Amino acid sequence: MDTKNMSWGIVMLLAATLSWGGMFPIAKPALEIIDPYYITLIRYGIAAVLFVVILWCVEGKQAFRLHNRLLPLLFLGTLGFAGFNLLAFSGLTHSKPEHGAVIIAMMPMITVLLSWFLKGHKPHTFTLVTIMAAFLGVFLVITSDHPQQAFAGGKLEWDLLFLSGAICWVAYTMGAERFPDWSPLRYTTITCVLGAIAIGIITFVLTMNHDIHTPTLATLGELHWTIAYLVIMGALIAVLSWNAGIKLLGPVNGVLFINFVPITAFTIGVINGRSFSHAEILGAAIVITALISNNLFLRYRQQMTLVKS
Repeated sequence: MDTKNMSWGIVMLLAATLSWGGMFPIAKPALEIIDPYYITLIRYGIAAVLFVVILWCVEGKQAFRLHNRLLPLLFLGTLGFAGFNLLAFSGLTHSKPEHGAVIIAMMPMITVLLSWFLKGHKPHTFTLVTIMAAFLGVFLVITSDHPQQAFAGGKLEWDLLFLSGAICWVAYTMGAERFPDWSPLRYTTITCVLGAIAIGIITFVLTMNHDIHTPTLATLGELHWTIAYLVIMGALIAVLSWNAGIKLLGPVNGVLFINFVPITAFTIGVINGRSFSHAEILGAAIVITALISNNLFLRYRQQMTLVKS
């Protein structure tokens, strides 16, 4: 790998993970005045249009041909964009941004478990140990210093929504393997459009049932900077930068950058005057250490395989 590609890959992955790390702290205040369903609909409704324009310019109109794949694409788009975002933002409404960021950092570990469950790819014992350590770290973060209160007070369920959302996103990401002949941009665009349609239908049904309420124009005007960040940085730039960075550096190198998501969230929390318990800090450190340890182990096994071949 030449230095230029490596440098661009690092820049792209930093842009993606720093954007995601800032997404939860920035979205948290907005969720106090606007429903998570509507903020998700606005976010990906706009992002879908932008993705369509980019795909049309880059790959042309032929990239929008689905070739009888509408149903699996609709399922994956709903799972990734509706499932992940609605669950994550609903959890964020009642939880802490830093908790969500730590859970999002668990995605590489969740991928290993899903690959084991769905494909029978049993991970190495060392990887299983790091996964258990990472889940221990997440437990410490979300329960803080008072695990009994977390269970008794019902707060844990909101962090479990985050975890469910992360599982949805990992399953969506793995679904891209079913479209090997598609570029990452094409897969992202088509599924984003279909996911936005699913979000719109869900939001419409809940609104008609009076479970949620349509935000006013004044509310949207008040949140214009937050919405701009969620659309441009949290969706458009982050997704495109992540895909490009992974392509340049490879998944083994690229996945390390997911650690910047909780680091960014905790840093923003400190800047905003948030104080963290010893359990939260220790838990975040355990998660990051587990991710790095497993990554180094995978690198070692990869090198040994190359030597033997």
